[in-house]
Formats: sequence, structure tokens, C-alpha cells
Amino acid sequence: MSIVKSADGTQISYDVYGEGQPLILVDGATAHRAVNPLNAETAKLLSDQFRTYVYDRRGRGESGDTAPYAIQREIEDIAALIEDAGQPAIVLGGSSGSLLALDAAAAGLPITKVVAWEPPVIVDDSRPPLPTDYVEQLDAHIAAGHPDLAAELFFTAAIGMPPEAVAGMRQSPYFQPVVDVAHTISYDGRIMGTTMSGNPLPTDRWATIAVPVLVLHGDNTWPTLASGAQAVAALLPTAHLKVIPGADHAADITHLATALRDFAG
Repeated sequence: MSIVKSADGTQISYDVYGEGQPLILVDGATAHRAVNPLNAETAKLLSDQFRTYVYDRRGRGESGDTAPYAIQREIEDIAALIEDAGQPAIVLGGSSGSLLALDAAAAGLPITKVVAWEPPVIVDDSRPPLPTDYVEQLDAHIAAGHPDLAAELFFTAAIGMPPEAVAGMRQSPYFQPVVDVAHTISYDGRIMGTTMSGNPLPTDRWATIAVPVLVLHGDNTWPTLASGAQAVAALLPTAHLKVIPGADHAADITHLATALRDFAG
């Protein structure tokens, strides 16, 4: 494990695999190295071509956190990793992390290309939109000392699971790790902004992106995620859409690695 200090002094923990072109992997909501082995497995698969950074986003795993939260702080975390790499990087974001990756590119960080895996935007009526007060509800649960209720809200409102299924999840080993980082779920809620409202995507948020963008979704994913990926690709003039065979929201790392190699050139 290694550590970089972000601009606000927060320590960001990461592992590095391989040598070559820098590649930063950005997790989606609740994920970090201890609970998501896919990033490390992907990094090892790519170790012959890329120097891949697998890190814990702030507030999760072994990384620190500094209040108050702002999306800009997470952009600065990515900037610190790129500075450590010593040269411009490709940034690959998964799920809500893909919007953070796009935000980092729009902010002008030294990023050569962006890969967005299944950005979870909602642009149609294929599923209910997020409640307009989703972030406020999350913050209220955390302030009241109920991270479990914040986790439940994430599973029902953001992921779209039935309440009875979430009630059953409370007895599974997968629930507590989400509760442990529930204070960070609102971070991703802020990153998503209005993009899960069922309305068209904002045209100005990523208007400054000039680097190539690869938007990916699996052919076995939920219809709303497919239409969301298509909407992001259609919005960005530098974007290309690719469908990964056999994949759902959990990326197939072999096909993902192949797509990334082709995109990197």
C-alpha cells in the first residue's frame, strides 16, 4: 500500500500494478479495495501495458476524509494520483465513478482519455428517478446515527431494489460493508446531481472535455443502464460507445481489458 496527500491534506491510499502508461481506476458508490477485488484483478491483467492505480476513494477503506465534502476534493484526489504517476493518465470510472472521471477531465486534469463503465444516469422512464431530496435524506440518516437506513435508501432509491429484498439483505454478509461506508453514499449522490432525474442530461457539465471518451455497457445489463450509457455517448462529441458481450453491471474484466487496450492504442 502507498499513500499520496491530496490538496487538502487528506491521505489517499492506493496500490500500483505493472509498468507503462498510467491508468487510474475510479470506483463507484460504496466500493473500495477491501470489498471490490475486480479493480486489482483488472490491473494485474493489464500489468504488461499499464501502470495501474487502484485506490480507495476518500472516506472509504484506508483513505482519510476531510469535512466538508465537495466534488472538487475528489477531483484533487485524482490529480494527486496523476502527479504521483509523473505523466498524463487514462482514467477509467465505474458506475457513478465514471461521472467523477468525466468531471476530472472537464476540470482540465492531465488526462489523455476517459473510459466510462455503465454511467448510472436515468434519462427515460425505464425506472423511477431518484427522489429530489435523496442527498438530504442520506445526510439526515447519517446525522441521526443510522447508517443502516442510509444503506437501505441507497439500495432502494439508487439501485432500485424492492424493499423486501433489501430487508433480506440485512442478514447477508454484503450489507455491513455498505453500512461501514454509508457516510460516503451522499458523496456519489452529489456527483450524480440531476443525472438520475429521468430528464435529458445537462449539456454544459462536460462541455469542456476534448479528449477521447469510451463509454461501455454490457449487453446483459439493465435496460436503464444501457440507455444511460447511450445518452452519455451521444452527448459527448469525443465519445464512442461500445457494448461488452456477456457483461452486466459487474464488468467482465477480460472483455474490459481488451476494450481498454484497443482504446489506448
